[in-house]
Amino acid sequence: MYVCLCKQVTDGDIRAAVENEGAASMRDLRRQLGVATCCGCCAPCAREVLAVALQEREQAFADDVLPAANPALQPG
Repeated sequence: MYVCLCKQVTDGDIRAAVENEGAASMRDLRRQLGVATCCGCCAPCAREVLAVALQEREQAFADDVLPAANPALQPG
């Protein structure tokens, strides 16, 4: 889905910026993708997609790294 029509940025672009480029704030998205630099109508939706992507990244980190660091947390 398009989040920013002015810059043709999709939710997938935002998720990729979080996953691959380390974006963690609207400032990062503005710098990397140009989100909310024209009319600004996309800012609320971009914040929402960013928040979900950051939660998913945090959960993936917890699922992958934390159990490996603490054998007591590993299943079985």
